[in-house]
Amino acid sequence: MTELPINGDVIERSNEGLRAALSTDYAALGEKLARRGVDIDALTARAAAFCVALPSWGVGTGGTRFARFPGIGEPRGIFEKLDDCAVIHQLGRATPRVSLHIPWDAADPAELKAKADSLGLGFDAMNSNTFQDHPKDPRQPLSYKHGSLSHADRAVRDQAVEHNIATVELGRSIGSRALTVWVGDGSNFAGQSDLGRAFDRYLESMKRITAALPDDWRVFSEHKMYEPAFYSTVVQDWGTSLMTAQELGEKAFCLVDLGHHAPNVNIEQIVSRLIRVGKLGGFHFNDSRYGDDDLDAGSIDPFRLFLVFNELVGAGERLEALRPAHMIDQSHNVTDPIESLIRSANEIRRAYVQALLVDRVALAGFQEDNDALMGSETLKHAFRTDVEPILAKARHDAGGAIDPIRAYRDSGYRAMVGAMRPAALGSGGGIV
Repeated sequence: MTELPINGDVIERSNEGLRAALSTDYAALGEKLARRGVDIDALTARAAAFCVALPSWGVGTGGTRFARFPGIGEPRGIFEKLDDCAVIHQLGRATPRVSLHIPWDAADPAELKAKADSLGLGFDAMNSNTFQDHPKDPRQPLSYKHGSLSHADRAVRDQAVEHNIATVELGRSIGSRALTVWVGDGSNFAGQSDLGRAFDRYLESMKRITAALPDDWRVFSEHKMYEPAFYSTVVQDWGTSLMTAQELGEKAFCLVDLGHHAPNVNIEQIVSRLIRVGKLGGFHFNDSRYGDDDLDAGSIDPFRLFLVFNELVGAGERLEALRPAHMIDQSHNVTDPIESLIRSANEIRRAYVQALLVDRVALAGFQEDNDALMGSETLKHAFRTDVEPILAKARHDAGGAIDPIRAYRDSGYRAMVGAMRPAALGSGGGIV
C-alpha cells in the first residue's frame, strides 16, 4: 500500500486556483505549436514519460571543503531520505527512482524494498564509495588516503573491489541494474605516483568488478578532472573513461557528469562522440560555474543543458539502443534540497521537451548549406519556446502539483520533519 508523505488535499487545494490559467496557457501554446505542425498532446505524453533518478545523498544539506551548514529536518538515514524523495516525486511526478550510495545507505534489502514500495518508488543505479574512509564499516578497515582501485597496496585494492561487489549484491536484491564507479584516486605531487601503473591497477580492479556483475547489469565509469587529487586524477576525462569502457567490454559504459569538465569544454560534443561509439551510459545532471560545483541543473547555463538534449534527441534510434541512465547529482548548501531537486527535475524535462521541438529537417538543411546563422536560429527557436504549460500539464495529469514548489511550501512538510528529526550540528567540509 502506497503511503505518500503529503496529503493529497494539499495538492488539490494548490491546483484548484491554477487550473484555469493552465488550461488557457496550454491551449494558447497548443495553437502556436500546431502552426509548426506539432501536436501538443503528443509532446506532453513524451514529457510525462521522461523521468530522472534522484540521488539519495541530495536530500541532505551538502557542503564545501570548508564547512557544512545543516538545514532543518535533515534526514538521519536512508529511510528518511526515501521519505523526502517521495515528496519530490509526489509533487513533480518526474522522479520515480532513487540512486543509492553505499555504505551511506546500506540497510537490509527487504526493508529497503518494502519502504520504497510503500512510497511508490524504485531504485536506479547503485554508487560505491571508496573515495573516503569508513571506520564504522567492518568490511572496509583499510584507508583510501592514497587511492582505492588503483592503490599500490594489493590489500587496499582488494578491499575496494570487494566493496563494489557487495554494492552490486545489495543493488541486485532491490531491483537495481547498474553500478556507477567514481574514484578520487590520483596524486597531488609530480612523482607521487607512476601515472601508467596507477591506471593499469585501476583497470585490473575494474575488470574484477565487471566480471562479478549479473548478466543484465551495466557498469558506468565516471570521470572527473580534479579533486581530491589536483596534480593527476586516474580517470580524469572522457577519453580515459572511454578507454576504460572499451577495455572492460560490452557491460561497461561512460557516465557524463556535467560538472566534471574543464571550463568551456564542449560537453554536447563529448555526448555525440560517446553515442557514436556506443558507450554513452548515462548522466549525472547538475550545473557549474567553475568546476564541480554541483549546482541545480539549468541554474547557470540552461542553454548548455538544452544542447546536450539536442544531441540526445537527434541521435534517435542509436540512443534508444543505449538506454542511457538519467540521474541527478547535486549538493545543496543554501537552499532546501527538496525544492532544488523539484526544480532541477523540471529543468531537465524542460530541456528534453525543447529539444523535441527542434526542426531537424530544417536544421540539417542549414548545416548542409553552411548557413551558420540559421542553423543557430533553428536551435534558438526551440530553446526560446516556453514549454512550462506542457510540463505543468504533465505533472497535473499524473496527480502532481501544477506549481510543485508552492504546493510543497503550503504543505508544511519541512517544518513537520523539522519537529520530528533532531537538529544536526554544523561540521567541517564534506557532503552527507
